[in-house]
Amino acid sequence: MSISVGQSAPNFSLYDSEKNKVSLQDQKGKNVVLLFFPQAFTGVCTTELCSVRDSISQYNTTNAQVFGISVDSIFTLAKFKESEQLNFPLLSDFNKEVSASYDSLIEDFVFDMKGVSKRSAFVIDKEGVIRYAEILDKVTDIPDFAAIQQTLEKLQ
Repeated sequence: MSISVGQSAPNFSLYDSEKNKVSLQDQKGKNVVLLFFPQAFTGVCTTELCSVRDSISQYNTTNAQVFGISVDSIFTLAKFKESEQLNFPLLSDFNKEVSASYDSLIEDFVFDMKGVSKRSAFVIDKEGVIRYAEILDKVTDIPDFAAIQQTLEKLQ
């Protein structure tokens, strides 16, 4: 499935690292930032998510709820969140369905691993429409956070 700006965001329900079920449809009325990342406890993923942690006030001032999503288990994500003191929810897409629906699944990863989330970023407006989409081909690249912030500011 191809994801593009202007389309309705695919709905989903996933468990967070605190074992709560989170649905996109329950976020209506807020802007949402989805950050898909390959794996917890890896260098680039840690750098990416810690940069969001350190600038969470910018997201809060634009009425944006940030979610990190990976195929890691809720237990791994809980340890990762605690270890890095992340201040936003991490969602487990263990079954890889949401990553696939957002065109954000790497079929063949390193060390013969099959199916991890592509590093990608989406901004979804208060009505559930995708307003920003960035799917990165290289797992070592980081989303354009300035462009994400600009998109969020325009949605105010």
